[in-house]
Amino acid sequence: MLYSIPLAVLSGAATVIAAPTTNASQPYSLWMATSYLSKGYKISNHYVPAVLNEGHQKAAVLHKDEALLSHVSKAISSLVSDNGTIIGWNPYKYSLDDIRIGNNFLYFWDAEGRKEKKYEIAAASLLDQIHRFPRNKAGGFWHRDPTYPNQMWLDGLYMAQTFYATYTSYFDSANVTAWNDIVLQFDLIEEHTRNHTSNLLVHGYDESKTAVWADPVTGACPHVWNRAVGWYFVALVEVLQVYPKELEGYARLQGYLETLADGLEKAQDESGGWWLVMDEPYPGMDGNYIESSATAMFTYAYLKGARTGLLPKSYQETALKAYDLMVNRFVKLENNGTLSWEGTVEVGSLSGNGSYEYYIGVPLSENDGKGAGPFMYAASEVEQLEQ
Repeated sequence: MLYSIPLAVLSGAATVIAAPTTNASQPYSLWMATSYLSKGYKISNHYVPAVLNEGHQKAAVLHKDEALLSHVSKAISSLVSDNGTIIGWNPYKYSLDDIRIGNNFLYFWDAEGRKEKKYEIAAASLLDQIHRFPRNKAGGFWHRDPTYPNQMWLDGLYMAQTFYATYTSYFDSANVTAWNDIVLQFDLIEEHTRNHTSNLLVHGYDESKTAVWADPVTGACPHVWNRAVGWYFVALVEVLQVYPKELEGYARLQGYLETLADGLEKAQDESGGWWLVMDEPYPGMDGNYIESSATAMFTYAYLKGARTGLLPKSYQETALKAYDLMVNRFVKLENNGTLSWEGTVEVGSLSGNGSYEYYIGVPLSENDGKGAGPFMYAASEVEQLEQ
């Protein structure tokens, strides 16, 4: 069946959203997942395969593709020994990126009947590391020890807090101290990185204010890097799925999400995508460009937020405009009938001077899982609108 976008119900009225001009012989989420598998990507406990496998899993579940789901299940299982040891993971190497894989463990533990003890042990070991993790004086997790002392990055909220919240909801849901600790991480990011004029957030901050890029008053870095904001936007949506509504922190998280959704909608380019460096006056400047991974993340978070009642349905129009751009600009049809993914910046880091020139100087990579995975997330949400 050819792909089409249905009527979207926006604020009670049916509004026609233009369909992408790229035709697909199968749902894009499945097509991208099977295409990626054909390229022979390597499974590991690194966060990029974790994101990719979550994309595969979402496509498989939505479209009831048992073969694909079985493949992902076996891939995740291969990362944990029978005694619950995470293969290749060092519990005394402190990097928030390395906690992301815990979401995959928890998904299959839950989806497969909550009977696989090795996943419980593996997830508990990740939580134990969270309890030991270095923190700044305000209680915020360092992004990585010893590389980035006292620094909090938006990326880290996606890598660790989604796992921390999901684990707490499954195993320790009455632990108010844990829930408060989770929301504290968002509070600190909001306090130090939010621009209250644009409603966007810069990439991170240094509590000690000693990094070369740190603002002497706030500790914040100078620029809004789009993928960091993408990780953060998704983290808000995912944590709110499990955060107890009766706790005070829920309303704060909801407010952070609504404020960011507003800022991102205003920052969306007329093409439907978002610029790599988003703070003014950089959108449209020489060297800057519409980047694919953040566009996919924003699309997913808008659609899931709207579907689950966290955001108004009107944001579907914003998201579908972005999706139209992605399938026409960033999805590449290969001669062998598979898809490739383009336009994703390789990396973004606060290891240097945090300058505009640094961000635009990082090369693009093809078939980067940091973009292809979130595209599968987004495609799965769009495809649910058809059902």
